[in-house]
Amino acid sequence: MAQTRFAPPGPLGFGGAPLGNMFVAVDEATAEGALRAAWETGVRYFDTAPHYGSGLSEHRFGRVLRQFPRDDYVLSTKVGRLLKPDEVPPENPPFVETLPFRGVYDYSYDGTMRSIEDSCQRLGLSRVDIAYIHDVAADHHGDAWEEQFRIAMDGAARALIRLREEGVIRAWGLGVNLTEPCERALEQSDPDVFLLAGRYSLLDQPALDRLFPACEERGVHVVVGGPYNSGLLAGGTNYEYRPAPSEMIRKRDRIADVCRRHGADIRAAALQFCAAHPVVAAVIPGAKSADRVRANAELMAAKVPAALWDELRREGLLPENAPTPGG
Repeated sequence: MAQTRFAPPGPLGFGGAPLGNMFVAVDEATAEGALRAAWETGVRYFDTAPHYGSGLSEHRFGRVLRQFPRDDYVLSTKVGRLLKPDEVPPENPPFVETLPFRGVYDYSYDGTMRSIEDSCQRLGLSRVDIAYIHDVAADHHGDAWEEQFRIAMDGAARALIRLREEGVIRAWGLGVNLTEPCERALEQSDPDVFLLAGRYSLLDQPALDRLFPACEERGVHVVVGGPYNSGLLAGGTNYEYRPAPSEMIRKRDRIADVCRRHGADIRAAALQFCAAHPVVAAVIPGAKSADRVRANAELMAAKVPAALWDELRREGLLPENAPTPGG
């Protein structure tokens, strides 16, 4: 029998990258309004990271979340980058107008312990519930990712297991955009939950055949980030944080046509598809405003006809083995 592990509450959580000024700056009032709207719509899982705005997202989360009972919500942040003061805020794409800190990769044991303490100070809170090892993958480290992964398993993972055993955190895992590091972490260590961005969506499901079955066998949960694939499924033009390739735009358009024929919003289909898999504990679309937060809540609850999923499968737009709502 799979081990019972801690899971964040869902189906909707709040992804904190936009409040680190991802792509565009967000003023303080708008950021606070987005977080309050999330609370008012019933969201009780909030995810942030030092990388998001070089500490800005964590500061904003803490200022709002400190006003609510600490035991009433689950909070995750990430380790793997330490923030060093810098007189001139360095560039930290895709974030703009960041705080004056420079991120330095550090997946070591001591660096992880320092990172958790630093995050608690930025948040103004005494604890976080989940810690993800951030971006320890080829998209950030290139050919050096395997060496960085080894350092993370020997250092960060060992530190987080100790903190879990001591009750300082409740769970740990990886926060990445690729599946291979998660598969290796399952083989080499004892994670509880992965935050996987963009690898399980209406457009792309590489997690479906290997990672998700392995998670199910081990009782490991998954939080799906990037359910709109950087906005492409929400009417935007970006995919994977850059202009979308033509083949993905064509696939999005075909999915949108099916949704229109069934009177459904493609965004509702995108969110609900992600949430339907049994290993998925929560889906965390990013949101820059209260209106967007409330829209996401309405979309998650909207009616999506079962016939829509059947047609997507017939058209070859969804794999046959992908679970769908109600199916």
